[in-house]
Amino acid sequence: MTDIWQGLQAALWLVVTLDADLVEITLRSLRVSLTALVIASVIAFPLGTFLAIRRFPLRRTTIALMNALMGLPPVVVGLLVYLLLSRSGPFGVFGLLFTPSAMIIAQVIIITPLIASVAHQAMRDLWADYHDLLISMNVPPHRRILTLIKDGRRALITAALAGFGRAIGEVGAIMIVGGNIDHATRVLTTAIALETGKGDFALALGLGFVLIGLAVGVNLLIHAVSGTERGRRW
Repeated sequence: MTDIWQGLQAALWLVVTLDADLVEITLRSLRVSLTALVIASVIAFPLGTFLAIRRFPLRRTTIALMNALMGLPPVVVGLLVYLLLSRSGPFGVFGLLFTPSAMIIAQVIIITPLIASVAHQAMRDLWADYHDLLISMNVPPHRRILTLIKDGRRALITAALAGFGRAIGEVGAIMIVGGNIDHATRVLTTAIALETGKGDFALALGLGFVLIGLAVGVNLLIHAVSGTERGRRW
């Protein structure tokens, strides 16, 4: 109980005083996770919508594989990205290992199947309502996808938030590819792991509370900006 109270005090003190290290780590966490979220959403939204409206060979297999990848172990993703970006790997020439870019790549791989799967479920239900209308109007396939994405944006925001929640809380993969380097690749989750290993549980709890508050705050901000609560409806 004492550690929890000390953690609360540490978190409050870090936030109130705008601790320089905390601000740096928090901004880096946001930059990495939000960048990964944008890239993953650009890939996942059209992919999920395409799988909802198109019929083609191996479609069910593709959907099953996408759903299976939702449970892909992050440490495995980190290992694969590490091997690809290492000096002996095919992309080692770019020198991305142990940089925020490597962390972003790992997070994109982790959250894209999750966002695509949630988007697919939402777009499949929406397509059932729009199918006859769009077919009768002879709307081209790419316009169908854009129409569903536009009208199903609230459901897609939910999918994106699910992806962000997993990205901001990821530690295994980014620890492997980022290295937890101070002032370079250290983010909130890796900092928590470091402080816990050092036995500084109060600071680790403080960083944890900041991480939770950050995740909740970003979710509320996105909902407010998107207007999902206007008109007394979700």
